[in-house]
Amino acid sequence: MELCIYHVIKVQGEGSERKRISQMCRCTGSQRWRGGDRRNDWVWVKPHSGRCYGALNGHLPWQLQLLFKIKLQNEDGSFIEYRLALVLTTIPENSGNLDPVSKFVQVRKAQAAIALQVSSVGNIISYAHAILEIATSSKAGDGRNERWILNSHIHLATWNDVYNW
Repeated sequence: MELCIYHVIKVQGEGSERKRISQMCRCTGSQRWRGGDRRNDWVWVKPHSGRCYGALNGHLPWQLQLLFKIKLQNEDGSFIEYRLALVLTTIPENSGNLDPVSKFVQVRKAQAAIALQVSSVGNIISYAHAILEIATSSKAGDGRNERWILNSHIHLATWNDVYNW
């Protein structure tokens, strides 16, 4: 078995004029990015069949935690590679409907038992823009912020593809 850790993945997405573009999604895990804080980008993943989250049409944003490749040898001596991502999963607030004031969808960290999952990098469809919502009360549990606002207005193609008006 061979294990390789990566810090970037190139994702093919659609630009504002419906042209294919490449987006670099970075994941440094616990390591610092260019002398600053760590960088673990947010990505949109393919929708789960049968699930529709309000305006999200089944799509959910996940935060990359680790990118890796596992190479295994079969009994016949041939090799098979799996390109995987350890991700922080989210669940939609308000059933995935737009907030009436901000007009954005909010998500929160999934329950601890399912918050971290391993998924094929083939499930990643584009870069996502998630803005951390700062906790304003002491009722935030252990003090960590675990809710994000999805800023889909930055990327028009994402808005048109993911959100259903």
